[in-house]
Formats: sequence, structure tokens, C-alpha cells
Amino acid sequence: MTTLDGAHVLVLGATGGLGSAIARELAAAGARLSLSARTPGHLDKLAAALGDCVVTTVAADLTTPDGPARIVAQAAETAPLSGVVNAAGVVAFGASAELDDDTLDDLLLLNLIAPIRVVREAVAALGEGGFIVQISAVVAERPTAGMAAYSAAKAGLTAFDAAAAAELRRSRIRVLDARPPHTETGLADRPISGSAPRLPQGLDPADVARRIVRAIADDERDLPSSAF
Repeated sequence: MTTLDGAHVLVLGATGGLGSAIARELAAAGARLSLSARTPGHLDKLAAALGDCVVTTVAADLTTPDGPARIVAQAAETAPLSGVVNAAGVVAFGASAELDDDTLDDLLLLNLIAPIRVVREAVAALGEGGFIVQISAVVAERPTAGMAAYSAAKAGLTAFDAAAAAELRRSRIRVLDARPPHTETGLADRPISGSAPRLPQGLDPADVARRIVRAIADDERDLPSSAF
């Protein structure tokens, strides 16, 4: 079991629909939080809502080469880190033949390259018993037409997480890859390109967050879509 009461957890993408729900669940479990997102005003609002459990906030862009290092370093300066949860992400829709380079770059930077950099930086900041949670998606298991590049980025993240988890076992740092089904976070309403197809009703972000936090506490190492 991982004790969350008193643990210091960095949440990336903290102001998003799922990130904020995870932050609330961690706070309810007694964790102390460092919160990171791009927009300072949104961070301040979330920090005010969560109250004294917030240790610090870091407004930064994960897609810049030094973004992950700066975020992890600033959070770790305030108190030793127990865990890192990366809930940042973007989505795009459309035929792969029509995918432009800017959209492709943005998808890969935030959904794959930045999470890899986060793990690299987190390993140096976490001690034995630490954990890293990456939010992948059901499309990593079932690539979806109209979301080919997004599917590829998430599948790449899941593959990276599996390999990193094996490498870090000896260091007793746990990597948890979570692949929730479609969740009503509002992300599909804010694509960086294209328009979302008609989607079935998604899961409640609070329920998904609750499941992820329970997996952290229970020392789970993989959360496939069927676990939600």
C-alpha cells in the first residue's frame, strides 16, 4: 500500500477536467500538492479551492524542452516528492492524410515527448517507494479512425511506460499507465484541430479520478480501459 496522507504529489495538467478531479481526490486522501498548468489564473483559482494542502503552483509550458525539468525542480524544492501525476494532454480529429505538421508536432510534444521528459526528471527527484502516473487513453489499446496521430501518441506513451516501469523496478519507483475510456473532461470540445465525431456519453471525471487514486494507493502497476 502507498500512504497518500502527508505525501507530496506533483500534478501536471492540474487545471484540466481530469487533472483537477485527480487533485481533489488526492487532497481528500490527505496528500500535499504541487500543481502545474500553463495558465497562472486557472492555477490560482484551483489552489484557492483546494486550500492549505497546496504546497506550490508552477505555471509552465510542458512542451518546451526545459519545461518538465523546471516544473519538477520547483516542486521538489518545496518538499521531497512522493509522486508525480501527469494529466496534461491535447487531442485532434481528422483524416490522417489531412494532418498538418503543426498539429502533429503539438500532439506528439504534449502527449508523448513531454511525458517522457517528465519521467526522466521525476526519477531523479523521487526516492524509493515513489510513483509516476501517466494518463494515456483507450486509443492506445484500440486505435481509432479519425484520431490516428492521437492514437499513435498514446500508444507510444503506453509502450514507453511499460519499458520504464521494468527499468525502474529495481529502484522501487512505480510507473502506472492509466488508459481510461472516453471521459467527459471537455477535452473533445477543445481539439487543436478538427471536430469531434459524435461520441457516446463518457465517464464522469470524478469517477475516473477516484479509480486512479485508488490504484495509486493499492500499488497497482497498470490500469487498462477495462479497469474503469
